[in-house]
Amino acid sequence: MAQEKNSNNEQLILETAERLFLEKGFAMTSTTQIAKEVGCNQAMVHYYFRTKEKLFQSIFEKKIKNFLSPFLQDFDSNIPFEKRIEQLIEAHFNFLKENPKIPFLFFNELLTNPARVDALKSSLTELPQSVFLKFRNDLQVEIDKGNIRPINIINLLISIMALNVAGFLIKPIIQNVGNISESDYDKIIENRKKENVLTILKSLKP
Repeated sequence: MAQEKNSNNEQLILETAERLFLEKGFAMTSTTQIAKEVGCNQAMVHYYFRTKEKLFQSIFEKKIKNFLSPFLQDFDSNIPFEKRIEQLIEAHFNFLKENPKIPFLFFNELLTNPARVDALKSSLTELPQSVFLKFRNDLQVEIDKGNIRPINIINLLISIMALNVAGFLIKPIIQNVGNISESDYDKIIENRKKENVLTILKSLKP
């Protein structure tokens, strides 16, 4: 029973810390706040995670992998390549729609704490290379056939990420300037997904 209780406490601390880090960022969140939200003392937070840095790092690395996971889906090779690109864009966009605070956390931490880049590199090296290589090879086949203009796979992935992330990063500005309600912005965002697909596919035309 004690082991189960400890496991529950650890998970609750992790979930609470994740929520606060996403809302306020690393610098503006303290272990005191985390403990208060959980309903435990600060010593318990340090018992499980030693330091705020270690606690944040575990959450940050998990979120990086979640952010990149749509790019590592092993899509059916029988599906036309352009359709797979469409599915990739939509899968990544849908993840961001369900986790709209993640882009703010990433950019804030990567800009204010260069050491976070090491965590990003580490996560990238741990990703299944076989899926990435397969996607790169399939892209090259389409280029060789003349169906797609010559493009480096990294540039393609950066374009997809940048387009998808933009709608969520500028949301506060657009809502305030345009006095747009949450429900209306949801409609804009859903339309943005379709526009991103069209933009990327058109950009790949030879």
